Amino acid sequence: MRWLVGWSSIAASFGTAGRVSGTGGAGTGPGGRHAPAGAGDLHGGLADAALPHQEHDPSGDAERTVHPVGAQLLWGDPDPLWAVGDWRPDEIRTVTADPADPFTRLAVLGCCGADDAELRRALYAARGGALRHLTSWPGSYTAVVQAGRRITVLGDLAGARPVFYTPWAGGTAYATAALPLADLIEAQLDIGHLAALLACPDSPEALGDGTPYAGVRRIPPGHALILREGSREITGYEPVASLAVAAPEIEAGRAVEGVREALVDAVRARLTAPRHAPDAPPYDPGPVPGMGPADRRAARGAPAPGIGADLSGGSASATLALLAAGLPGAPGTLPGLGATAAGERLLAVTFNDLATPQGREAELERARVIAGDPRLHHVVVAASDEALPYAELDGPLTDEPGPSLVVAARERHRLAAGSADHLIGHGARQVLDGHPARLADLLMDRRRRHLLRPVAALARSAPAGGSSLLVPLTVYNAARRLARTPYRAGMEEAAERLREGRLPPPPGEQAGPVHASLAALTWARPGPAARWLTGEALAEVSIRLSTAAGRPPLSLRPGEARARAALARHAADHRVFEQAVEVRSQRLHAPFLDNQVVRAARALPESLRVQPGARAAVLREVLSGTGVRELPPGWGASTHAPNETATRLGLRAALPDLLLLFASPLLADAGLVDARVVQQALVDAAEGRPGSLDGLAELVSMELWLRRLLSRRGTCWTGTSTPRRRAVPSTGTPLARLGSAGPRGLRPAPPRVP
Repeated sequence: MRWLVGWSSIAASFGTAGRVSGTGGAGTGPGGRHAPAGAGDLHGGLADAALPHQEHDPSGDAERTVHPVGAQLLWGDPDPLWAVGDWRPDEIRTVTADPADPFTRLAVLGCCGADDAELRRALYAARGGALRHLTSWPGSYTAVVQAGRRITVLGDLAGARPVFYTPWAGGTAYATAALPLADLIEAQLDIGHLAALLACPDSPEALGDGTPYAGVRRIPPGHALILREGSREITGYEPVASLAVAAPEIEAGRAVEGVREALVDAVRARLTAPRHAPDAPPYDPGPVPGMGPADRRAARGAPAPGIGADLSGGSASATLALLAAGLPGAPGTLPGLGATAAGERLLAVTFNDLATPQGREAELERARVIAGDPRLHHVVVAASDEALPYAELDGPLTDEPGPSLVVAARERHRLAAGSADHLIGHGARQVLDGHPARLADLLMDRRRRHLLRPVAALARSAPAGGSSLLVPLTVYNAARRLARTPYRAGMEEAAERLREGRLPPPPGEQAGPVHASLAALTWARPGPAARWLTGEALAEVSIRLSTAAGRPPLSLRPGEARARAALARHAADHRVFEQAVEVRSQRLHAPFLDNQVVRAARALPESLRVQPGARAAVLREVLSGTGVRELPPGWGASTHAPNETATRLGLRAALPDLLLLFASPLLADAGLVDARVVQQALVDAAEGRPGSLDGLAELVSMELWLRRLLSRRGTCWTGTSTPRRRAVPSTGTPLARLGSAGPRGLRPAPPRVP
């Protein structure tokens, strides 16, 4: 896991390693808590957090330091900044405005398409307070600006590169990961946030700005964190329409052209970056019958040098693969290989699930036809039972829980055959498609005629019978009801449903586009795992929704608000996915989540986005504008339906381990679920009962994440006088005490409900 971390404090006498020294006045006490004035030499932070039985030694405070383990210092006191993890040299760039003014500087971490001159011009503008231009370059990156004692940290628009912060040592510490900050302040788990993550994952109103760690906060997507000598401010750098009126729409052709330019620039930013090869390739034992060099390398779990892309047969991955293959290669060499990067073929990877071969024939055929392009080198990764969901329950500790933990082994098996820089199509659906709630926005703007095609397509997708004739009227009534429901009333209604336990039944046989669209036509809806939560946990989440009803949202238009929430949720899950499937020396790139692509997609007219096949039509125009006009039949067909057969096979194979996992689960110790109910749900899903799979991946992933977190030893920080600590302290909440008492320790009280 790669992250950057720094802080800003009132104290100006920091050491470059982050020494926390006294000020002689009001400040902080042990553990970062505020101490009264006149307390003498004040101190704070992990390095100065004395154990209860230890006596405080003021004479040693000045030499105690706090710094991340395995970090490289980007700049030092008084507001230090570190980069932690296996960052590549070209992924860390720093510029200063003037050698005579070393405290006006800019750090950009990640893949950024701007050159040094553009960075320096942007720094001059940012010194005066302008921020938005710092997020307008192609690529995916995090920018940190220092202007004197003012520090500005910018998150991205989607939320794939978030920024977290916490009060610490009389100021504010920030990072691009929540776990290091939890280590720094020895945070306890926020059980209420975990309950909201299971009950309403798509509702930012329930999650708020919290994280799984109490005291660690997240800035919203499209916002920046500004620190001035310890004080902090969170401000948005992107204009957001807060009135219930539509912004002027640009012409559809111009909007699609903007998407094309943004996607081409995003792919070019990856191609023009230096090419990389694995740092230490595993030992090759020699020829193996039936395996070529690429097959042997993939079996050893090492990515290929250079750049590659997924080629699943879907429109998103095919677009990225064809764009990357068609753009001219950048001159350069592969480190240690001496081969020219220009003119190389793009490595395209297709996954073939031998355990469930039925159902994906058309998709695989499209991938085969697209791979006929001579600029592509096609590799098919075949796997059977070893790559089923739930196949491996062991894995790395991610920053936060996410449903991708149960399929990490499956995805890692595919990505190991990829390249050192690998393009994936994540986020295309959330960025380009029209959320069903946008139908309500069209009604608010009195554009009813644009509802004809999407409603007719939903009617055609409904099962044959008399009920399909009522689909247009049902969808129209649901959209009109949402358009006439104020935000406050919608939140209060959702809170009341959770409080009373009125959750929608599992979709079962009625699952389909019609059911999904009707369920999405609301201000807030429970997630699939909500039906497994206890009444106390649901009541706790309902209080969060009721509290959020009194706060004005960023947008009063339901379609726009729900689309932004869905994108933020997917971006957060994508970040967990990156950490869970990480292959050494490999970088995953999701250009659809880049700032400029998100901005260009938001300019698409709502009337275009809600039409059937809009995403495929936009991407077809993108490829046509770059010279790719021949696509296989069926290109753009929807392929996002989950492979239920593979999930059930994996669940059935892993059922003994899952039942043992939930024999005494930590989720039950936290009062969130009933262990016996979850065990019965696992058995029902393995036996193939309809609708029984919904929500189980979220429950299993969170239980796995909690166990990995509590079994972790050590900390992300070190100092001269402090022993290594746990991420969750050994004292505090009952759930935290399970780290020493074992899974059969004390059961905590359920979440408090007023």
